[in-house]
Amino acid sequence: MSRLPVILLAAGASSRMRGADKLLAVVEGEPLLRRQARMARGVTSGPVLVALPAPPHPRYEVLAGLDVTPLPVPDAGEGMNASLRTAFAALPESVPAAMLLLADLPELTEADLNTVLQSVDLATETLIWRGATEDGKAGHPIVFAASLFPAFAGLKGDGGGREVVARAGDRVRLVPLPGRRARLDLDTPEEWAAWRAARG
Repeated sequence: MSRLPVILLAAGASSRMRGADKLLAVVEGEPLLRRQARMARGVTSGPVLVALPAPPHPRYEVLAGLDVTPLPVPDAGEGMNASLRTAFAALPESVPAAMLLLADLPELTEADLNTVLQSVDLATETLIWRGATEDGKAGHPIVFAASLFPAFAGLKGDGGGREVVARAGDRVRLVPLPGRRARLDLDTPEEWAAWRAARG
């Protein structure tokens, strides 16, 4: 089992869900956020940090009983980069790398997370190991080497760390995962309904 920390980003507003919270949607019998946090806990003995909106918020309740660390993001409304700044600043200083996992990818499995973690080789010049679709489109989760952590401190807006990925240049390894799991997110009620219908 890996010892690398996992950062789970779950502070977004679900703004396109028209009042519903996609991270509380039930997937395979449990809220999506709890499912993702449980998977993260299952692949590492290191810390699992869950970036969340400032409390009180229902997302805290669905994490009850899991060995994860809720991480309030006071300026979450600014965009994803606020969560990235907060989460990477909270990592233990000694860790050599960390996995970044989005909470809204409902088809990712624990095996997928393990596949990406097992691809990490810190003895190489690679700085990023990144989940991809089976046809090679970059997605999630992403493991960042510690030398990139300081780059998150100055991020603004909602770029989702693209500047940090760009900084790694060609020192990025894509790790193919089955189907579209690495990129499939559902942002609207219609997308959720279509996805559920397709799954039967």
